[in-house]
Order: sequence, then C-alpha cells, then structure tokens
Amino acid sequence: MPLSTPAPRSHLHNRHVVYRGYRREDGLWDIEAELRDTKTGDFTVSSERVWRGGEPIHGMAIRLTVDSQAVVRAIEVAMDDVPHGACPAAAPPMQRMVGSSLARGWRRSIDQHLGGIEGCAHLRELLFNMATAAFQTMVDAVLPADAPPPFLGKCKTWDFDGETVQRIYPMFYQRRHERVA
Repeated sequence: MPLSTPAPRSHLHNRHVVYRGYRREDGLWDIEAELRDTKTGDFTVSSERVWRGGEPIHGMAIRLTVDSQAVVRAIEVAMDDVPHGACPAAAPPMQRMVGSSLARGWRRSIDQHLGGIEGCAHLRELLFNMATAAFQTMVDAVLPADAPPPFLGKCKTWDFDGETVQRIYPMFYQRRHERVA
C-alpha cells in the first residue's frame, strides 16, 4: 500500500543507506554499510564551505568482519565525504568495537565504546543496524537447527503465538521460553 499523496512540499535532502552481507572463503563474514547524504540544492555550513546540490555531505562506509559466533574480529571505516575537518578523528575509536558481540548487548557496546563525543553519530547509526544485516546474512549458516531464528518474537508477524510462526516454524510455535533477547 503506497503512502498517501503528500501536502505540497519542497524536496531538500536525501539519505541513502545500504547494507551488504558476504560469506568469506576463510569462514568469516563481512558485513558492510554505507551512508550518503546529499542536498537537492546548494548547501552551506557556516565557516566551512558550500556543497553543490547532489554533492555528498556525508559519504561513509564500515566493514565489520565477524566470526560464526557474531563476534567482531575486525572493523574498517572510510569517511570519504564529511562536512568538518575534525570528523575523521571519529574513525580510530571504531577499533574499540573489535571483540564486541552482535548477538547480545550490541547497542549497549556501541554506546559504551563510541557514545557521546567518543565517536560519530552517523557511524553509530550505521553500526546499530549492522547486527540485523549480519543475522540476515548468517542465519541459515550459523543458527543451530534447534534454536529459534533471532527474529522470532521481535515483530507482529513473527510472534511465537502467531500464524506465521505456526506455519513456517512449527517447532517454535508457542515456545516463549526460547525467545531470543
């Protein structure tokens, strides 16, 4: 169902975010995220410079390399387009995420290692959803057959007591005690 017809308006900003997941030949997994912000017209940041319409204000990418237990083994960050000279200083602290688990406490770990002025708000936004992209990539390969997929119990469609779980995952239907936190 499409959105309704909007009120008259002016298009000013675009944000494009892409996540990709890869299985590596060495048994590890690469999860990549990219963020690109552009304006539709010229844009000025006071005391900085003018960006022409369509020119990226933010152009950032992250690659997480994780093992089969969803633990971060390596992280790489690119900040090719940023609005301020100080922005690239947020890349080195990203190494603090190595050793963190995407499975449990991921957002807490991001806040602990990169919260406030310790990191970049845009890189944190990308990291938040990298766990979801990782599980979408890895679910069939690393999830034990007797464990419910991590998305069960996380939305209306995947309710343990719902028709979809009963039909697709009958072995987990009404098994609330196995919910993944």
